[in-house]
Amino acid sequence: MNEFNFAATGIRDARGLTIILRDADRTIQAGLSGHTWGGVAEIRFLWVNEAKRHTGIRSRLRRAAEDEARARGCWKMVLSTHSFQAPDFYAKHGYIVAGELSEYPPGHQSIFFEKNLA
Repeated sequence: MNEFNFAATGIRDARGLTIILRDADRTIQAGLSGHTWGGVAEIRFLWVNEAKRHTGIRSRLRRAAEDEARARGCWKMVLSTHSFQAPDFYAKHGYIVAGELSEYPPGHQSIFFEKNLA
């Protein structure tokens, strides 16, 4: 798939993006994975230990991902979340709604966000 995309666009800078936050005992407390390509970073998965939620660790994780994306020359961050997950969190941190998919899953929405990193 990457080779097809590279050939079609001429953009060959795709890289995985992984951020892991650990506690003093080196136990993973939060992490995210995604990728960067063509000046855009995408968060695909984000997880925070339930015991660490509402402690600021999610904001640290988001900032670390944004900082790494900027270091790679990215000008935009994109992600999707469901209406029952974290849309308010992303809106609070400067992400704007780029689109919505209704009834996914039924009774909820999938919300696509973007943020200018420049």
